[in-house]
Amino acid sequence: MSRVWPVYKGTSFNLWEPDTGVYYDSVDAATITEHLQHRRQSQSGTKSSAFAELPETVLRDSATLPCRQARIAFRDVTNPTNTRTIVAALIPPDRVVANQAPYLLRLAGSARDEAYVLGVLCSMPCDWQARRTLELHLNFHQLNLLAIPDPGEGHSVRDRIIELAGGLAARDERLEGWAAEVGVPVGAVAGPTSTGGGVEALCELDACVAYLYGLDEDDIAVVYDTFGRPGQWDDRRDEVLAIYRQLREAQQR
Repeated sequence: MSRVWPVYKGTSFNLWEPDTGVYYDSVDAATITEHLQHRRQSQSGTKSSAFAELPETVLRDSATLPCRQARIAFRDVTNPTNTRTIVAALIPPDRVVANQAPYLLRLAGSARDEAYVLGVLCSMPCDWQARRTLELHLNFHQLNLLAIPDPGEGHSVRDRIIELAGGLAARDERLEGWAAEVGVPVGAVAGPTSTGGGVEALCELDACVAYLYGLDEDDIAVVYDTFGRPGQWDDRRDEVLAIYRQLREAQQR
């Protein structure tokens, strides 16, 4: 265990970027682990706590603390006029998060389910939905109001979203364990700031998510035409529509 861990704030990560190098603070690993373990065990006795659903064998083992695992975090501070409203990422293990960076606690399911949720949250169709109601903050109450389509395990489009999101999220060796659970190699997809593969992957991800939301071509056009400045997302809209048509035809065969 590293002796010092970074403390994340909202700007410590970005879409598909697990670590920007900008931190709120740092903390002694042993001290914070002891504190968080005691806090988790105390909160587990409260029915409203998410930790109440964890089995005793997990609660007793400090190695299972959320800070020791890769997990999805999102920015609390947001704005409907920002480039993106939902800013979520898979952050590496051995990170502590401040209030500005809430995280999702996985109580059931697998890393593949986690990758699917991350893929939907980071898509523009889901973000467009969030922009209808969000103002300055994204809290758990608002997050829980978002519709997340899920056709169930084994659906080919769901599986493709998992593959894309897993490849985009697992950027380096710090996320190697999570990537192995998902079934993707580390660095399988170029990052979105790169040219080529990353951009293509983002467009395909949007098309897959739009398909599972049940959107048609007109709906998809509305998402991009009303997302920001006029013409801002025209190129991405056209690429997503092209991929969507191919996807729809493949699913109809």
